[in-house]
Amino acid sequence: MEKSTYKAAGVDIHAGYEVVRRIKKHVESTFRPEVLSGIGSFGSFFALDAGKYREPVLVAGTDGVGTKLKVAFMMDKHDTVGIDVVAYCVNDIICQGAEPLFFLDYLAVGKNRPEKIESIVAGIAEGCRQAGCALVGGETAEMPGFYPEDEYDLAGFTVGVVEKPRCITGQQAEAGDVVIGLASSGLQSSGFSLVRKIFFQDHGHKVTDHFDELGRTLGEELLEPTLVYVKPILSLINAVEITGIANISGGGMPENLPRSMPDNLDAVIRKGSWPIQPIFTIVQRLGEVDETEMYSTFNMGIGMTVTVKRDQAHAALQKLAEWGFDAYIIGELVPGQGEVVFA
Repeated sequence: MEKSTYKAAGVDIHAGYEVVRRIKKHVESTFRPEVLSGIGSFGSFFALDAGKYREPVLVAGTDGVGTKLKVAFMMDKHDTVGIDVVAYCVNDIICQGAEPLFFLDYLAVGKNRPEKIESIVAGIAEGCRQAGCALVGGETAEMPGFYPEDEYDLAGFTVGVVEKPRCITGQQAEAGDVVIGLASSGLQSSGFSLVRKIFFQDHGHKVTDHFDELGRTLGEELLEPTLVYVKPILSLINAVEITGIANISGGGMPENLPRSMPDNLDAVIRKGSWPIQPIFTIVQRLGEVDETEMYSTFNMGIGMTVTVKRDQAHAALQKLAEWGFDAYIIGELVPGQGEVVFA
């Protein structure tokens, strides 16, 4: 009988060494001055500048890509999902006003293919560069028999910092404050279980199908990466008085916008005050999805909301335009019960 080895069981540790060699340049391209160690250590050192902060508060967040990964498998395209995992983590902590400092990823694969993992990590590094945070470490777990050879799961974790007096909790919001919506890049990374059911299971579409309304293939549209809102939001925080920020991810506005305001206020959102990308119209039409279901499942064209004082709304729009982000006044806060009301 052949001798038992780890490789015979499906785990190739030498492929793991090759991964580290391949990803080193991507990881190091994200380093900030506070990073004290390269990849390969058991832990990552990150030194806060004691002279920079008076009352630093650390803010942490974690998330995954979800079933959007299934589309990446179908396309055999893996260089954008890393942006998604970074975006969903850093877009969460920026809602509290925190500047993302560093990021770690967890990648579990059925089979270690170094070139594919390099592509994934290159996307993670790009997301980190967009967010201005350092990719300081991670874990790649080869798990044969648990995941199919060509599939993987991807999740991440980020830590940011904000001065305690500048923490944004949403409790500072008042009736009369204006809600500004920042455009999304489309579906981003939410609602994909329903999207995949409608397109692939119910209607038999392929990722290579071209949709005139989209101007590209279905797969290209679905893999459009999530926008990273960190830099424009940080700039906005320094320019105007922000009373609440919400990352419009899973659950849409009805689930996420109330997390950025007091329980005694409602957000009245005016439908039609921003353009909705064609992908949402197609999903609703093909799936015969009720409008209420659409707004409670998808971002519907708004990836982030920022609540500001009314007299600063136009200054906020101007600042966001300087960063190249489309933004719209989409509603206001009124006395209520902590809900989103569409008008």
